[in-house]
Amino acid sequence: MIDHNTPPFARIPANQIINLTRRAFLKVSAASTGSLVLGCHVCAATLAGAAVRKPPLVPVNAWLSISPAEIVIAVANSEMGQGVFTALPMLVAEELDCDWSLVRAEMAPLGPDYVNPMFGGMATGGSTSIRAAFLPLRRAGAAARMMLVAAAAQAWRVRAEDCVAGEGFVSHAASFRRASYGALAPAAARMAVPGEVALRERKAWRVIGRPIPRLDIPAKTDGSAVFGIDVRLPGMLYAAIRQCPVFGGTLAGVDDAAARREPGVIAVVPFKDAVAVVAQTWWCAQSTLAHKVATSWTPGPAAGNDDAAIVKALQDGLTRPATIAADRGDVDGAIKTAARVIEAEYRVPFLAHAAMEPMNCTARVTPDGCEVWAPTQGQGLYARVLPEFLALKPEQIKVNTPFLGGSFGRRFEIDFGIQAALLAKQVGRPVQLIWSREEDMQHDVYRPAAMARVQVALERGGRLTGWRHRVVSPSIMARLFPNAFKDGIDQSAVEGIADQPYAVPALRVEYVRQELGVPVGFWRSVGHGINAFAVESMIDEVAAALGEDPLRLHRDLVAREDRAIGVINQLAALSGWGKPLDPVAGARRGRGMAFHAAFGSLVGEAAEVTVFDDGRLRVDRVFAVIDCGPVVNPDTVDAQLRGAIVFGLNAALVQKIGIAGGRVTTANFDGFPLLTMAGMPEIVVKILDSAGPVGGVGEAGTPPIAPAVTNAIFAATGRRLRSLPISDHDLTRR
Repeated sequence: MIDHNTPPFARIPANQIINLTRRAFLKVSAASTGSLVLGCHVCAATLAGAAVRKPPLVPVNAWLSISPAEIVIAVANSEMGQGVFTALPMLVAEELDCDWSLVRAEMAPLGPDYVNPMFGGMATGGSTSIRAAFLPLRRAGAAARMMLVAAAAQAWRVRAEDCVAGEGFVSHAASFRRASYGALAPAAARMAVPGEVALRERKAWRVIGRPIPRLDIPAKTDGSAVFGIDVRLPGMLYAAIRQCPVFGGTLAGVDDAAARREPGVIAVVPFKDAVAVVAQTWWCAQSTLAHKVATSWTPGPAAGNDDAAIVKALQDGLTRPATIAADRGDVDGAIKTAARVIEAEYRVPFLAHAAMEPMNCTARVTPDGCEVWAPTQGQGLYARVLPEFLALKPEQIKVNTPFLGGSFGRRFEIDFGIQAALLAKQVGRPVQLIWSREEDMQHDVYRPAAMARVQVALERGGRLTGWRHRVVSPSIMARLFPNAFKDGIDQSAVEGIADQPYAVPALRVEYVRQELGVPVGFWRSVGHGINAFAVESMIDEVAAALGEDPLRLHRDLVAREDRAIGVINQLAALSGWGKPLDPVAGARRGRGMAFHAAFGSLVGEAAEVTVFDDGRLRVDRVFAVIDCGPVVNPDTVDAQLRGAIVFGLNAALVQKIGIAGGRVTTANFDGFPLLTMAGMPEIVVKILDSAGPVGGVGEAGTPPIAPAVTNAIFAATGRRLRSLPISDHDLTRR
């Protein structure tokens, strides 16, 4: 049997994710091609649908290749729908000052040039793409522009400072000479890369800040875009897999005699905790696995786990000794001397990622190495982990990254990639492994279930003097990056509490690690999505206890933070805060708000809800204001904020992962529903293009939506919801 039960990436510290150079899809010297590329290696997983190249490209640097026909900009971050295939090239194009109509984007290969400096490896996540690349990519564009100018000056025997670059040309006004970037590329490639570059001042930006149409949309519209599930290789086979339904269980036995007689079946491959069928088509593999393969399992110690046991374990964690994650001021003294203490407990369930494209990977293994076509967020992990399973050297691993059909953190894991590689090695041919929707839903790495107890001390005049916040949850970092789990603290579990800009003199954040027998992983907004629900619900509870408007209380709590004040004031204006809502017969209406700082951005959201007397809930409108610093592409920011709100609404309203007998009881979207068009609220977005630091966008809009909605329900009904999803609660008029 093939043993893939122990994930080796669980032992890799974040700062040791190694990025190894793969084969150069395109590495053309200026002397031999007459084109300019600054050391650019373009991955085989290019932007599908791009025209066949005619003139050869010349590398100018690791990010940029130029020919007379096009300008190809490498993108080192996986395109998951968040728009990096447009926003990142915009950074290069801003300083290059090129003809945008010639710009193409291609996925960068695995290599040291493409390390995400915020991770220490080639990876996408944490809303870091723009934050990490904002200066480096602009510098790459500026350096290329200077090299093009130097090439023109040398050819014309004039001073470089007398030449001007712009809109894809270098000009020398005194001699009326002009040359395109494509024509200058071969000579520019031979120029020294400048050590220092001058970047444009913000007031001179021509590309950054414009709503430029996305480069990946045409291919995704006409069907030519290649996602992981679309990869096709000569001689490729397909695989389906069935994994032990109980977490931590193993395969006890398999009867595959009938399967091996099925036409089109190539192999039945047992793993330590799974069995896979490899066949000529995926449907042959899947149907054979479903109807012709009998399995028995050894369930292991998690077999007795269920929802009730999980809730009890979380509650028990509230009384266990905790580790202090943050401590300022005298919290105990503030609570002891308070005129009033408000205390509440909040709970959230396990959640699946449920990306539209199920987990998949295509692998080809030969004696010379392994090449994978992996829709992944963690290219560096493949290069680090696969050699352990395949008895290869790290430099023998090649990673191609097609488009990702959603991810939300799930594709940072590489369990499915390991399986595909092992299957390809076993059968000696390329194999594309595709998980069924049921496998995808029941073998996820879930957003942690968590519980929090919050105590807030108020002095006689109503001022907040102390805040004690205890979080109980499993640890993501202890599983994935044990070296980052230090002194009993998982920083991802407590983020979004101590780092909020609220003026509370005394604050203590406590963490209790409580493993629950269910694997957990990064989920869009990670700890922020869990902790914002508790923090923003408590602030609303404090406002209600004081008889104060919650928006005004937020404004008071951030009085020393100008950017936060700006977001809250804009939210008030955008949502018509304080104005009465139109009545609806047989229903109650309410408005709620929440504010959260995450990933370098500030977001405020307000929700209007209608709660019908029979208990039905309708979220009517959502208003969102974001300050993410300089805005690269406002269309992308707008789309990501809307998407994050919808993602968070799904979770807040109806989604949860149930556990019984140590296994996930939710198998498909019938039990993990998504909002339909009929259930979608109107969403109104306001983007503040501020002078603050560059912030992330992809995840920042998710944390505030759940508390905004539950606070609105309280405003409408007087009922305080302290656990999610909302569908677990009876909202009928009593």
